[in-house]
Amino acid sequence: MKIVLAYSGGLDTSVLLSWIKEKYNAEMIAFCANVGQEEELKGLGPKAKKTGASKLYIDDLQEEFARDFIFPMIQAGAIYENQYFLGTSIARPLIAKRMVEIARAEGADYIAHGATGKGNDQVRFELTAAALAPELQIIAPWRDESFRSEFPGRAEMIAYCNAKKIPVQATAKKPYSMDRNLLHISFEAGILEDPWLDASAPEFKAMYVMSVSPEDAPDKAEYVTLEFEKGLCTAVNGKSLNPLGVMRVLNKLGGKHGVGRVDLVENRYVGMKSRGVYETPGGAVLHYAHRQMESITMDREVMHIRDGLIPKYAELVYYGYWYAPERLALQAFVTESQKDVTGTVRVKLYKGNIINAGRKSPVSLYNPQIATMEADPTKAYNQDDATGFIRLNGLRLRVASQVHGAAKISAQKRS
Repeated sequence: MKIVLAYSGGLDTSVLLSWIKEKYNAEMIAFCANVGQEEELKGLGPKAKKTGASKLYIDDLQEEFARDFIFPMIQAGAIYENQYFLGTSIARPLIAKRMVEIARAEGADYIAHGATGKGNDQVRFELTAAALAPELQIIAPWRDESFRSEFPGRAEMIAYCNAKKIPVQATAKKPYSMDRNLLHISFEAGILEDPWLDASAPEFKAMYVMSVSPEDAPDKAEYVTLEFEKGLCTAVNGKSLNPLGVMRVLNKLGGKHGVGRVDLVENRYVGMKSRGVYETPGGAVLHYAHRQMESITMDREVMHIRDGLIPKYAELVYYGYWYAPERLALQAFVTESQKDVTGTVRVKLYKGNIINAGRKSPVSLYNPQIATMEADPTKAYNQDDATGFIRLNGLRLRVASQVHGAAKISAQKRS
């Protein structure tokens, strides 16, 4: 029996590796995905093998993450509940996809993860597996009552590792949990479970990793130019970059100016509300600039249809349906909508703000000669035509008023 486990080398996954191996008498294959978390991966192989793994895969997925996951989502303009840039959500299908590939290559029948039974990640991992490898079985110890009984807290996990001589450097539990990747870093649980707590207060300054506080950002604004081709950013400040390069540069620039911090209470897929604090410096800049590029290149009706689909697209990503047919169908529409989103956007970063400072495109639909309040030299628009336009669009309103208007006015007077 072979099991592929999502592994980080930390306390939780070290315990999981050993516990699952014992319970199922299985060969454990550990997998660590580098999606930009910038954690120390050196020495992870020996640690995994000492803990009980027969093999460890450490795969650098950052380029694929930026190209095939972050950028298509940015093209869709997806933000969950109008606030969350979906940083954790979008990484999970990539990690699960690679787990499935490893399981097939190794002839494993099971994949295992350390996601809790109260969160979204369990759904994201398992829906991805269902779509890509329905034959694989799932092991989720946090949904196993015997596991929860044995490890009600961190102290029991540390004691277990000491008894098993598992090499972990366990410290006192942080007052919050963290998860980082190329797109963002999230903070939740612990002290952050109080929604009244001000996470932007000076005493919590040390919590943040990717950005400075707006108060500590430079007093001078910085201009940044982003070039787009078909809705994809291809250069920053005149330098051509691949998607991974774009994210790295924008993360530094955005973080320098305190851009992209979000504190929200969101609705988890499993039903409960959860408070999270996020840093998404590069993603926030990219999302804003992309929208500005669309403003002068995308047809009005196409934009309005796409905008109407944003909540659904974001929901699909958040819930874990990246590989579902409806997300793929929406992506096809998004790709078509982006074919003319080409040009340059200039933004100004200043103390947590992203300010538009100009946009231009060789295929811009904005024509100043038509939009001008002065005489239109193109004769493309005759203001006299607006009379009929308004009259026709007002017909149903006039008819409704004639039928219902008097009765409604009379009712209002009586009330």
